[in-house]
Amino acid sequence: MKISIFKQKQSFQQEPELKTADDPASQPLSEKDSSATKVQIQEDTSQEEILTDETTLNEETNWFEPEGELAIDVYQTDKDIVIQSAIAGIRPEDLDVTIENDMVTLRGKRNNPEETDDKQYFHQECFWGVFSRQVFLPEEVDVRSAQAMMKDGVLTLRLPKMKRERSRKVNILKK
Repeated sequence: MKISIFKQKQSFQQEPELKTADDPASQPLSEKDSSATKVQIQEDTSQEEILTDETTLNEETNWFEPEGELAIDVYQTDKDIVIQSAIAGIRPEDLDVTIENDMVTLRGKRNNPEETDDKQYFHQECFWGVFSRQVFLPEEVDVRSAQAMMKDGVLTLRLPKMKRERSRKVNILKK
């Protein structure tokens, strides 16, 4: 059985749409919505640090270069929404995890350890290069308590669900 960790995204040979400075979509994330949170990934430690994101990855996008799509599992427990992905060979500092409103974005780059031009592949399934994945969350999460851990090549994000009162008795005051 062969399992592919990355799927190749389709790239289109067209010019990117130009945005004007007045267009809200062209403004940096921190100007559009200050609710974005960046999760710093710690490798093999039990402490994770959560930072408010003032900037996101500012790398220029190459519209003609293929981009990989990270394969993920998303499930829930009673208290958390959990996102897992096998990302062996990627260092925590090469990953960017952002939680904004109801969406988690994972971005990174997998570097080929042996970059040479004299290779003649018979078969190639490993994806090397930039990848990204966006996940829409099924319910609201507490972004301040989000945790990210990378252990044995597996990234695990734990996003605590927001606690909401389903019902409450309201007392009536007499005047």
